[in-house]
Amino acid sequence: MTDVKVRFAPSPTGNLHVGNLRTALVNYLFARREGGHFMLRIDDTDTERSTPEFEASIRADLEWMGMNWDSEDRQSARLDRYDAALKQLADAGRAYPCYETPEELALKRKAQLSAGRPPVYDRAALKLTDEQRAEHEAAGRRPHWRFLLNDAEVTWTDMVRGDVSYHMSSLSDPVLMREDGRVIYTMASVVDDIDHGITHIIRGEDHVTNSAAQIQLFEALGATAPVMGHVALLAGADGEGLSKRLGSLSIGQLRGEGTEATALASLLARIGTADPVVPQAAMQDITTGFDLSRFGRATAKFDPAELVQVNARIVQQLSFADVADRLADAGVDGGEAFWMAVRDNLSTVAEAADWWQVCSAAITPVIEAADVTDAAAGLLPEGEMSADIWQPWTKSVAEATGAKGRGLFMPLRLALTGREKGPEIAPLLMFIGRDRIIARLRGDSA
Repeated sequence: MTDVKVRFAPSPTGNLHVGNLRTALVNYLFARREGGHFMLRIDDTDTERSTPEFEASIRADLEWMGMNWDSEDRQSARLDRYDAALKQLADAGRAYPCYETPEELALKRKAQLSAGRPPVYDRAALKLTDEQRAEHEAAGRRPHWRFLLNDAEVTWTDMVRGDVSYHMSSLSDPVLMREDGRVIYTMASVVDDIDHGITHIIRGEDHVTNSAAQIQLFEALGATAPVMGHVALLAGADGEGLSKRLGSLSIGQLRGEGTEATALASLLARIGTADPVVPQAAMQDITTGFDLSRFGRATAKFDPAELVQVNARIVQQLSFADVADRLADAGVDGGEAFWMAVRDNLSTVAEAADWWQVCSAAITPVIEAADVTDAAAGLLPEGEMSADIWQPWTKSVAEATGAKGRGLFMPLRLALTGREKGPEIAPLLMFIGRDRIIARLRGDSA
């Protein structure tokens, strides 16, 4: 069996967002699950919009996700190869020059639509004589080049959609190269896939029509098309198309908000399947549970609120070793004991630093029941503070004041942390310290 080789081919014209990251992730997980090869190809032929900054951002996002690639290439280094492929197609009669301007093509499309016909290119350029072509050239017109589709039905067995068929009569001959000599994705991608030995192409369902035309292009260049798989596009939680905000939600933004890479991977690897989302803290576990055959044709729904929930469950699985460096960078020096004291109450790792400030820096205590907090200050045991003192201490406060339940514990929480919710107080006592505890119970900022 041929070794699996897939590629992720972003254009460095913007930052990665959840939609194109999902495409990258599906390819990566498929390759790793099959023991295959994951390639990064930078599709940078759009010189007007491609920037080194966007490319660096894409690379940083993939590295943050732990999606390391096995090889890479870039289209801007292969321009001579595309010229050669175009010549091969032209010599075989499968590529032809066209001299219509964009304005003339737009008028043709408008006329076809007005007449109730599909806006398919009429192949007028094939009827040009040598003299007419020479006249266009003399007038300064440079041709764009189109691929001559065979009038036939293209069929393939899709890894996601099953048996697919598409008749070429409904498609315009695709443009291969612009009049300014810039290669179009349609041809560049096929030439790259041939030269790089790509065995499987996995991408969004919006490429189904492209795939039909490209299968003929593979064949015209003397190659067999890779196995195709077209996954459903992402939609919002309501099933509608992604909103502008959600569609442009960058991976860098999610990272900045405290999203864990494996939380994002856990969610994107399962939405669109019939399987439940399982928060996995290790990419290897996500890979083991990945199965492309489980993806269905129904629209995949991405809900940011679900990502928040998955993220919290991931954070609450992380060991101190997993987060030690990040905590140190944030100035948290409470060690493993502090991490374990707050972990189960966190939605992001960054929130641990917030609770470290609650414990170690001055706060404004909230005194809700002075009789309870005053009694607690007087009854606080001598010696080192630890979680072990919590139960006997609060029992003595209850006996002295008659307070119980919420009437006992909420005043203590508000005084000691200034907040109504948070981690259990008992393990935080050692980090707040005896002097701060007494000061806060008496209403003093400490």
